[in-house]
Amino acid sequence: MKKRLEWARAHRYWTVEDWATVAWSDESAIQKDSDTHTVWVWRHQNKTEKYSPKNIVGKKRDGQLSQMVWGCFVGNKLGPIVFVDGTIKKEEYMGILEQNLLQFIDALMVDGLRDIVFQQDNARPHTANITRDWLKNVGREHGFIVMDWPPNSPDMNPIENLWAQLKLELHRRYPDTKYLSGSPAAIRGILKRRLFEVWWEIGEGTLNGLVGSMPKRVSALLSARGWYMGY
Repeated sequence: MKKRLEWARAHRYWTVEDWATVAWSDESAIQKDSDTHTVWVWRHQNKTEKYSPKNIVGKKRDGQLSQMVWGCFVGNKLGPIVFVDGTIKKEEYMGILEQNLLQFIDALMVDGLRDIVFQQDNARPHTANITRDWLKNVGREHGFIVMDWPPNSPDMNPIENLWAQLKLELHRRYPDTKYLSGSPAAIRGILKRRLFEVWWEIGEGTLNGLVGSMPKRVSALLSARGWYMGY
């Protein structure tokens, strides 16, 4: 709470324009059965109705099969979406940033954006000493700095909302996703193609709305004295 509150105080006067220079980034595991639609069931408080087939949403055994992705965005511009097979260790993470983030930032600089701030959470591959040193060096070369991120703060990272929308749109556009069959490799191949398509159709309005929410998030965090809010 203390560190979250300190972070909020340090950014309390940031404008939407300031937040539009932040490169928001994160990883997410997109499950085959990751439909975020909420299904409400109105029933009596008894075991008979609780376990009635009509009140239960079944899951397939391989429903938790997932595809790991990394992505980022700055202002109203989407960065690349990267598909990762296996776990992300510090070496793989630096490789993702070197091959994808740096090119994206260079392109933004060519378009005239300056003073870019790279945001990442405090996952171990992100905060390893070798990663920190590497980011500091390439930041000087490519013209960006790394934001000091408070611990346990997904509610302050708008890309978390983007992941939720990505999953929602995936299942809206392809409702058969949760029922895909075949080998894990074949299913992940389909997930990659569909996620790539959905990602690149996310509109500027969505991104503008997420960036525009940042002053309100900071204000809510200040009011909550560093505790969690409804974002």
